[in-house]
Amino acid sequence: MSLTADQVAAVATGELDTARELIRQAPRLVVKVGSSSLTTDGGRRLDPSKLEALVSVLARRRMEGGQVVLVSSGAIAAGIGPLGLVRRPRDLATQQAAASVGQGALLAAYTQAFGLYGLTVGQVLLTADDVTRRSNYTNARQTLERLLDLGIVPIINENDTVATHEIRFGDNDRLAALVSHLVKPEALVLLTDVDALYDGPPTDPGTSRVALIRSVADLESVRVGGTGSMVGTGGMATKIEAAAIANSAGVLAMLCAAPAIGEALAGADVGTIFLPHSVGKGSRKLWIAHATTARGTIHVDAGAVLALVERRKSLLPAGITSVAGVFVEGDPVDVAGPDGVAFARGLVSYDSSELPRLLGRSTKALAAELGPEYAREVIHRDNLVIR
Repeated sequence: MSLTADQVAAVATGELDTARELIRQAPRLVVKVGSSSLTTDGGRRLDPSKLEALVSVLARRRMEGGQVVLVSSGAIAAGIGPLGLVRRPRDLATQQAAASVGQGALLAAYTQAFGLYGLTVGQVLLTADDVTRRSNYTNARQTLERLLDLGIVPIINENDTVATHEIRFGDNDRLAALVSHLVKPEALVLLTDVDALYDGPPTDPGTSRVALIRSVADLESVRVGGTGSMVGTGGMATKIEAAAIANSAGVLAMLCAAPAIGEALAGADVGTIFLPHSVGKGSRKLWIAHATTARGTIHVDAGAVLALVERRKSLLPAGITSVAGVFVEGDPVDVAGPDGVAFARGLVSYDSSELPRLLGRSTKALAAELGPEYAREVIHRDNLVIR
C-alpha cells in the first residue's frame, strides 16, 4: 500500500487538512506505543486502563474495516515488577530476563483486551538480524501480510529476550518505521507521552506546537531533547528519525500523545504530521541502511567509490585497500572511501578472515588460483546501499 504518487503530491503541497484526512481514511495503519504510555507505578507494571483505552480505539478502527499493525513496547517494563526490581535494568542480561517474563504478560493483556471486541492478536517478535537477510525479510513480510489478510491484529515487539547489542534495533520507534517498509501502510502513528513537537520547551511562555513538518528545514526551529522517560529507550530525536525513515517509504507519519489516539485517527488537529516527498521504493535496502549495525568497515580506493556510487556496480576485491573489524559472510559492513568516511553499507559475501589475501586482485585471477567460488563479489549491488 503506502501512499500513491498522487497522494504524496497532494500532501507535499503542505495541505495539512489533506494529510489529516488521509490518516482518517487510511486502509492500513502502523501504530507504535511506548512503555511510558502503557505503564504505571514508575514504569514497574502495566496499567490496564491505559492499555484498554488504546485497544478500544484500535479495535474500533479494525471493526470499521481498517487494518492495524501495533508495535508495542512494554515487555521489559512489564517484567520489572514480577522480578522484584525497583527500576529498569541497565545490563543486557537482566533486560532479557525482564523481557522474557514481561512479554507473556503484555501479550496476555492485549489478547484479553482485543478479545472483548471479538478480535484476535498475533505476536511477532523481530530482531534486526532476522529481517536484513533476504529470505528472512521476505518471510517476515509474508507472515505479516497473511496475518492481516486473516483479520488478525499483529502485535510486534523487538525480540529482547535474544537480541544482543549488535543486532538490536535500539528502540521501537525505529522498529515501527522499518515495519512500515514491510507492510506499506498509508500512515505511521507514533504515540508518546508528549502531545507534539514544539519550537521550544512546551512549558516556556510563547512556545508553539509545530503542526506540520514538510522537510528537514522545518526542524531547524524545533528544539529536540535527547532522552525519553525512565522506562523507555526512545526520546524525541528517535521519533523524528523514525518519521524520516517512514517518509522515505512514502508513508505519512504522525506524532501525538497516546491519550489523543482517538482524535488523531478521526482527523482532528492534534500532534505533528511529517510529510513524505516521494513514493517509497527499495524497502529491503532501507532495512539494510537503517536496521543494521555494521560489524566492520571495508576501505576502498577512489576508483571503487566511483564504481559503486556513480556506476552502481558491485564491490569487487580489486578496489579494496584494507579491512577492519570481525565479521562473517552475510553480516552488514560499512564501506569507506580514501578519506575514511563511510558512504555505503552492505551485506558482505566473505568472512573478515578471508578478505586480506584477496585485496587488490581481480576476480578472474582469484578464480584461477583459488577456485571458481572466489569469482563472487565482496558485496553484491543488490545488497549494497549508498548513503
